[in-house]
Amino acid sequence: MVGLFACCSAINAYQWIHLNIIGNIINRYYNESLPGTPYQQQLAIHWLSMVYMLAYIPLILPATWLLDRHGLRVVTILATLLNALGAWVKCVAVNPGSFFILMAGQTICAVAQIFVLGIPARLAAVWFGPDEVSTATSIGVFGNQIGVALGFLLPTEIVHNDDDLTVVGYNLSIMLYSTAVISTVFFVIVVLVFRKEPPAPPSPAQAALLEAVTHEDYRGSLHRLFSHRGFIILLVTYGINTGSYYAIGTLLNAVVLEYFPGEEVHAGGIGLTLVLSGVFGSIVAGIWLDRTKLFKTTTLVIYLLSFLGMTLFTFILNVRKIALVYFCSGLLGFFMTGYLPVGFEFAAEITYPESEGTSSGLLNASAQVS
Repeated sequence: MVGLFACCSAINAYQWIHLNIIGNIINRYYNESLPGTPYQQQLAIHWLSMVYMLAYIPLILPATWLLDRHGLRVVTILATLLNALGAWVKCVAVNPGSFFILMAGQTICAVAQIFVLGIPARLAAVWFGPDEVSTATSIGVFGNQIGVALGFLLPTEIVHNDDDLTVVGYNLSIMLYSTAVISTVFFVIVVLVFRKEPPAPPSPAQAALLEAVTHEDYRGSLHRLFSHRGFIILLVTYGINTGSYYAIGTLLNAVVLEYFPGEEVHAGGIGLTLVLSGVFGSIVAGIWLDRTKLFKTTTLVIYLLSFLGMTLFTFILNVRKIALVYFCSGLLGFFMTGYLPVGFEFAAEITYPESEGTSSGLLNASAQVS
């Protein structure tokens, strides 16, 4: 189940960034349906990414309630359905005058993401024993990061900045239609094989937790979480760290082109490096937590190293040496992305027996606000 979910999460995460990483090309192709000034045009392109964050904020609480009340199967089916629907809507938008249709499709995918992001911690708790939960959560996050990595890599290889907009439109069609087909395939597979829970809980503790989640008072759970000082601190720090990561992904094309004009392919490569090193960091962090249970210490160390990596990445851009930017993005990704599963599991640990879906949903909402 966790492998199938990781694939579904990947295709949704791919759609988050696959347009922004070629933002300069999207700007050229849809120029006639974009606002009049260069600033407004650039902002409209950035909204293709930021709509994922905007949609999350008002809808996370209903999505979390749905996960707690109706379980993993219903939420995963809904997420993959919306993801496929959004992908097909974007296929209709392959026309220079159809930017708003493109945005509509991206918005549908953004709504799908709300359901996707809250699942990993809950899926791990339902399907895995206490000594496997952190690793399983990391695998769920791993799928999301692989999707982002592909979103950085593939668009720059498929859609080139050709002078002929007809060629750009053709390549864009290839990218969007292939995404829609793959999204639809995963939706069908989820409907056919994804189950709400295993035939028997993986441990007595998990059985007790599932029983508690089924009968919990949702508003009471929110009140207890927001009254928990440790959780509030984690909520703020997680939001700053992960929000910074989202900002890098959204602005990477513009930042790279500012320092390395005409090198949009390097924007994809730097993003890929950022994410792949982060995938490794996520897995290492998950295994480390399963073996040591040092949640607070691990969180503090990773957060400090993320801060140092972000500082180094910021200043190394001024050196204008592309190899150094790749190196720094690898360091930054390893620690910053490695923090994602750590935050989920630390939240579940300090707020037990509250639902993992609720705590992880609030963490993600904090990141979107940041």
